[in-house]
Amino acid sequence: MKGQAGQNMGTQSIETTRRPRADAVRNRERVLAAAKAVFSKGGADASLEAVAKRAGVGIGTLYRHFPTREALFEAVYRHEVQQLSELAEQLKDETSPVEALRRWLHSDIELVATKKGMTAALALAVHGSSELYADSLERLAKAVGVLLDRAVAAGEIRSDISPKDLLRALVGMCYMHDQPGWQASVLRLVDIFVDGLRLPVKISKANHAGAAKRPRTKRD
Repeated sequence: MKGQAGQNMGTQSIETTRRPRADAVRNRERVLAAAKAVFSKGGADASLEAVAKRAGVGIGTLYRHFPTREALFEAVYRHEVQQLSELAEQLKDETSPVEALRRWLHSDIELVATKKGMTAALALAVHGSSELYADSLERLAKAVGVLLDRAVAAGEIRSDISPKDLLRALVGMCYMHDQPGWQASVLRLVDIFVDGLRLPVKISKANHAGAAKRPRTKRD
């Protein structure tokens, strides 16, 4: 009996030890999601109290996970990069390689939107963590490279473009991020850009299929 009681107490002790860890993970994820939403809308000066309120945690809990504003900004940015890396792995099984690439680039624009509200704070964070941007660039290039290679191998995308070329083009298209309605405009530009990368054979087949459904005219 004593042995069983000891085992039960041991099990309870382990569960008690594990439960705060699980709660801590959930709290951290809620804070990151809330911070992304708040910073994307409110900018770098957005209140941390607003983040805590949106996450449903106390301000003390927020500071336990992220002792400084810069630490929270950097964590949000790294979290977004991680999610984009995971998304690339999920999209590898998409039916159309070129559409998988397009969807990933669309999702990348959300990262730009998040970063827009954190530019000043991230600039400060970089001084303390100089590898932040370099590491993020490499991870994003690796992620999109998986989708790009697949599209090239399928004969859907031209082969003379690199993953970093894609990212540079995306950054250039997002240059207008301080203008109203910029995201809709950039999404349209990304679609035009991706269609421009498609091999002529693939485009002509798509156009032919569409033409078969249209009534013929003298021009056709």
